[in-house]
Amino acid sequence: MTVTPYSSDGSKREQVEQMFDAISPKYDLLNRLFSLGIDQGWRRKVIRMVGEKPVERLLDVATGTADLAIMAATKAERITGIDISEGMLKHGRTKVEQRGLSQRITLQQADSTALPFADATFEAVTVAFGVRNFEDLSKGLREMLRVLKPGGRLFILEFSKPQRAPMKQLFRFYFHHVMPFIGRMVSKDAAAYTYLPKSVDAFPQGTEFLGLLTAAGGKSPQARSLTGGIATLYTAHK
Repeated sequence: MTVTPYSSDGSKREQVEQMFDAISPKYDLLNRLFSLGIDQGWRRKVIRMVGEKPVERLLDVATGTADLAIMAATKAERITGIDISEGMLKHGRTKVEQRGLSQRITLQQADSTALPFADATFEAVTVAFGVRNFEDLSKGLREMLRVLKPGGRLFILEFSKPQRAPMKQLFRFYFHHVMPFIGRMVSKDAAAYTYLPKSVDAFPQGTEFLGLLTAAGGKSPQARSLTGGIATLYTAHK
């Protein structure tokens, strides 16, 4: 199930990889600028929930520049982060090394729809703002559940569309007009921050996404709305 709009030139995976390679030098700056740091608060909420049970091995899918993987080092013994963009991983490895976490955090290039890990390897799997980029969403969900140990937990943090006024109108204007303009000016990439609102618009959310989690094999899926519905934290277990 491909859920985001792309051109017919090349696969979705290739286009996402090229786009994130291009914007990787400015990615962290733009994240903090756009969200006023709120995105880090959302990630910390994920990590607090991860820490509710012991975790020896954690997999962070679509790890990007390793923000969530680095936070997870407070709760998990060993963290593996994967991403299709080597450009993003390069910046992530620098951050991991600067924090003295190279012995506990491993970052590697891999595809979310074909995870290079054995069944039942991890106690927890996380992904922050990455599932809408999966070339095949259903397959990606099945893969994350496959590598979880029985009883293991899946945490998915993703943008969503607020449903109530005035947040609904404010968010739409900011996401479709202000953010793409700033993104183009800072990153010098005309496509990347036009893609972002389109990808959020196309992504299944709420009960629809919970249905996909259930179909993939996730048990007791739940959705928690964050900051007026700007983001949603989905959870399930194996």
